[in-house]
Parts: sequence; C-alpha cells; structure tokens
Amino acid sequence: MQLAVVGHVEWVEFARVEHAPAPGEIVHALETWEEPAGGGAVAAVQLANLGASCLLFTALADDELGRRSREELEARGVAVHAGSAPGPQRRALTHVDENGERTITVLGDKLRPSGEDGSLPWEELHRCAAVYFVSGDVAALKVARHSPVLVATARELSTLRRAAVPVDVLVGSGEDAAERFEPGGLEPEPPIVVTTAGLLGGWIRPGGPFRAAPLPGPVSDAYGCGDCFAAGLTYGLALGKPVDEAVALAARCGAAVLTGRGAYGHQLTADDVRVG
Repeated sequence: MQLAVVGHVEWVEFARVEHAPAPGEIVHALETWEEPAGGGAVAAVQLANLGASCLLFTALADDELGRRSREELEARGVAVHAGSAPGPQRRALTHVDENGERTITVLGDKLRPSGEDGSLPWEELHRCAAVYFVSGDVAALKVARHSPVLVATARELSTLRRAAVPVDVLVGSGEDAAERFEPGGLEPEPPIVVTTAGLLGGWIRPGGPFRAAPLPGPVSDAYGCGDCFAAGLTYGLALGKPVDEAVALAARCGAAVLTGRGAYGHQLTADDVRVG
C-alpha cells in the first residue's frame, strides 16, 4: 500500500534533563542525541514502520544537515522527494524532562514543500491510498486532495482556509493551543475531527470520546506522539477501517513512541500490529 506525507523536516538536537530550565537557570544534560525529525519526517517513518510504502514530499536545504536528513530518512525506509530550500536546514533544540515532557525551540523558518515545484513527482499522490498533510503551500494541499483519503493537521489551519479544499479528517490537540480547532473554523467543514488529549485519550466528532491505548512500557519521551498518532490514523483509514478502529490503531502508535527515546526509539511496527 502506497501512502504519502506532505510536510517539513527539522534536524533536532535532544537533551534529557531533570527539568526544563527556568529563566536565567543553567541545567545539565543527562543524555544527548540528534536526528532528523519534525512532523513530516516522524509521520513518514511511522507509516514505513507500519509496513506502508511511504513517500515524503518535503523541502531540504542544500547543506550538510539537509543531506544527512535525507540519508537517514531513506535508511529508515522512506522515499524522500525533496525540493531545494534556500538557506540552512531548519533545526530544533528539544529538552526532555524527567516526566518525559518535551519543550522545543525551533531555529529557522519551516521549510514547506511547494506544489508548484516541478522537480517533485506530485503525480504520485494520485496513486496513494491516503495522504497526511503536515505542512506545505496551497498548491501542495490541492494536489494532495487527489488522494482518496486526505488527513490534515490543525496546525496548518491558515493553509487549509486559503486552499478551501475538503479534508476527510482533521487531527488536532486539546492540549496544544496551536492545534485546537473549533466548529466553523473551516469551509468546507471537515466531516470528521479527531482531537487528542494525551493520556486521557481524546474525542472523535461526530462519535464521542476514545480512550488512550495502554502504554507498552514506562514513559520516556513525548516527542512525536501527535504525528505518530496521525500517521496511524491515516494508515488505518487507508486500510478501510471504520474511524473508531483507525483511531484505536492511532492511539497505539502514540502510546508506543511515548515509551522510546526521541522520534524513532519505539515506533509501532507491522509486527506489533499483527501481535496486537
């Protein structure tokens, strides 16, 4: 099954600390690591781990971090289609505290793919069973709409409003102000809105509340939970599962990555799904 993600990549440096620094405070890292991440990268790798043939449409800088991002994502099973972005690769600094909560500082502008970039094989989206739209311009979103199933994040409401294309499922967060969605916020209105609330589960509209999946281990790192959830939801819908079953799979994806280090330490895999 071929699926696609349209979205951005960031080179992320992680530091595990006892607590996020308060104003004027110096904290010491207990552990550090770095890897390509960001919403587009995280979701694409999750889809690949679930067994999909996953295409990532993105933009990367022509520098060392941009090249490393491509190489490492391809090594994780993602087919990367990247337009060239001016300037340096976007970076992020992430503190992970003793409770597993992540605090992120981004450095540089988000490198969004453009649907008007003729160097990218946008026609491939016509052959995808589903597309998850994380970020991109209006033209990219309109091309993504050619897929039978289009899932989009509420982080990109401004692009969704300007494009005015129907989205099958909108995924947002009840805990992150940047991802909240209120009825009437888009035209046309998404027929299904899924709102997550961390360990409390979340809400499907229409439908009702859903429970969080049991954690397969102790909490380690919250980075990537939302995008792994959205990727699992996209995968389930592409398989033709009812919304509640697709959300249950999505919740398992979010729970799994919460117990690993960074974006890829413990993503749900196709073997996990078969066992479950």
